[in-house]
Order: sequence, then C-alpha cells, then structure tokens
Amino acid sequence: MSCCYAKALNTSFELSGSLDSTVALQLEHLDALEPHLSQDELFALKLKRDEARVESILARAQGVSHRHRAGSHHGRNASHPRAPAGAAGGSGFSSSVTSGLAQGSGEYFTRLGVGSPPRYMYMVLDTGSDIVWLQCSPCKRCYDQTDQVFNPVQSGSFRTIPCRSKICQQLDQPGCALRGNRCAYQVSYGDGSFTMGEFASETMTFRRTKVPNVALGCGHDNEGLFVGAAGLLGLGRGKLSFPSQTGNRFGNKFSYCLLDRSASSKPSSVVFGASAVSRNAVFTPLISNPKLDTFYYVELLGFSVGGTRVPGITGELFKIDRTGNGGIILDSGTSVTRLTRPAYIALRDAFRVGASSLKTASGFSLFDTCFDLSGKTEVRVPTVVMHFNGADISLPANNYLIPVDMSGRFCFAFAGTMSGLSIIGNIQQQG
Repeated sequence: MSCCYAKALNTSFELSGSLDSTVALQLEHLDALEPHLSQDELFALKLKRDEARVESILARAQGVSHRHRAGSHHGRNASHPRAPAGAAGGSGFSSSVTSGLAQGSGEYFTRLGVGSPPRYMYMVLDTGSDIVWLQCSPCKRCYDQTDQVFNPVQSGSFRTIPCRSKICQQLDQPGCALRGNRCAYQVSYGDGSFTMGEFASETMTFRRTKVPNVALGCGHDNEGLFVGAAGLLGLGRGKLSFPSQTGNRFGNKFSYCLLDRSASSKPSSVVFGASAVSRNAVFTPLISNPKLDTFYYVELLGFSVGGTRVPGITGELFKIDRTGNGGIILDSGTSVTRLTRPAYIALRDAFRVGASSLKTASGFSLFDTCFDLSGKTEVRVPTVVMHFNGADISLPANNYLIPVDMSGRFCFAFAGTMSGLSIIGNIQQQG
C-alpha cells in the first residue's frame, strides 16, 4: 500500500513552496494575529465560522433566499457594473497572506494599502465572493478590526459614484446614500452577516504597485461573523471581483499559495501577473455555471487512497445539473473540504481501512473519523490523491490528518454534506 508520513502532536508540520519573492506578497493565517487563545478555543471558533460559511454558500447554490437580506447575496450581485478604467504600473504585483486562526477564523488575510497615501490593513482573501469592501468611518456599526478603520476623507484618491451612474444602476439593488448623490451598496451573506454603505472607487497598493480606480464598498454598517480584518478582497469570477475589474492590468492571471495554518508558519502569498504561473504547473479546466458566475468550478473525477482508486466515487457525483446545483468548487474561505454525502462516505471508509493500525478516538465537531496519536512522533497513514481532469494532486499528510486539540487527537479533515454542491477548502489547498 502506498503511504506517506504524518508527524504527530508537538512536531511542527512543514509545507514546501517555491515562489519568486520579488513578486510574491506574504500571506498569513488569522491565528497569528491573536495568540492569547488556546488551540482548542481557536479550533472551535474556526469550525463554527466555517459551518456558517458553508451554510451561506450552500444556501446560495440552492437558490435559498429567505435567509438573505435584500441586495446582493453572499457577495454576489445578480448584475454587475463594468470595471472602471485605470492602469497599474509594471506587468504584475503581489501581496502577503496571513492566517486568521488566532482570531477563530479559518480564512486567510492579505495586507494591502488602501487610499492615497496608502493605509495598510488586513483584508480577507476570498475566492468565493466578488465585491471588494472595507469598513469606513464614520461607523454606524463596525465590528472590531486589527487596524484603524479607514477614513475616506483622509484619502486623495477616494471617489464617490453618483446614484444615476451606469455603474450604480447595474447593482442588484441600486440606491442612494442619505447624504448627497452617492451610490449605496449592500452585501448580505447567508449566515446573516452584512455590510452596507457607499459604493465608490479607490486606489489599492500591493507593496509598491498602485492599482487605481478599484470599485469597492465603503461600509458604514458592518455586522455579523466578521473577525479582525478590515474588509474583504473578492477574488471570485463575477464582474465586480478584483480579478475581473483589473485583469487586463496583469494578463488575467493570479495565483495564491497557502502554507501551514499555524501562527509560526512560513509566509504565504498571492501573486497577480505572469509570475503567478510556475513553469511546472499542471492544469485542469475551469467549468462555468451559468446560474452562479462567482464560483471556481472544477472537474473532479475521483480519489485514490493508499494507491488504490476509491470505488463509488466518479465524476458523476460532482456534475452541475440543469438547475445549476451540484458541482465542486475551490474556495479559499472555507476550511474543511465538504463532499456530497456518497463521495464522503466512500472516501472516509477507504481511509479507515488504510489507517486501521491506528488507535481510534471519539469524533470532534463535524469530524467523525479521529485517531489518538498521543505519545507518537511519527505515524504511517495512507496517501490521498485527488484526480482532476488533467491533473492528479497528491495531498501532503497534514492536509488531511490534522490536530484538533492538545491531547493528541487527530481527525480526517473532510466532511460530508447533503447538498449537491461540494467545496474544496483551504486545509486541502495548503502547500
């Protein structure tokens, strides 16, 4: 049986990556920003937010609207304004990425400059939504963030968008702010969180590269399960996302590398431009879903565990049906990969057989397959390979067997969903 090694508790996990440091900005996980919480507390908060995130995505995919406020849903407008004109210097640019684990978030933050002069702040790196937004003063209601709240009055490049402009009228529900002829925006999420305020344009700075005229939301009322970051950098496929707005400035290429989610990990990065694609990259086609233009759908054909193809998991389980439901997406904001129930059960059972020599432990939260690795420094576990159309991805062991507490309990980091939509989360994307 093919296998690999996973190091157990009190032994650091190291993931390798080779990125050009001249173009890559550092990425870090949220956990590094708030070290006072215990690992158990952080992980519980992370899974709670992850569940809310997944519910939001599934509600959107299933066309559930009664839990959403009026306006755009989960950061996705039914109709989108066209990208404003502008040009960035150079052929590409990059930004740092930080883990959000320390603040109970499974998301990753990127540090960007906003305005002129630039005010640097953390924003959530989100491939599952489109709209770029940040908290702005004056705040009617703002959640706590790590950096000072952005003040548009202090920026020389902040430009409001008129109510009757073409951009404003193309919003899902165009509106006017109470003061002046200013376009109003609102983004609501399936977990009940929302942001609302002015729709405007601003300059964003990625290290030394300035990207002018980025359409974004300047939120004066932001409530819900937001944690730590100043706002969100929408990296989805919709026309309002940052890549769609600015793609002509960096050749319509971007990539990100997420390293270990622990606070002590090496930095990660997001790269825009020619340097985003490495020479040894393998490719799988993106699939379009006319019903949901935001998500990055891919074609997953199956799994192998321990060198053997898992029976019962075929590409048919991940097809998009005629109503737009189903399929499998890559999402940087979801932590734990969710597979449609038949696929998950088959994968889980195959892994249990391959890991039968390990001592089992009770389940933890959404995980039903866990092991007691206390006192061990190294264990042997079966390999897990994801078979995409044109690309086979062999996962590092610490991308699917992860510590969930300080007692030596490790769990198989996949979960099932009754929804037709499956989601590849950021734990499996690491490295």
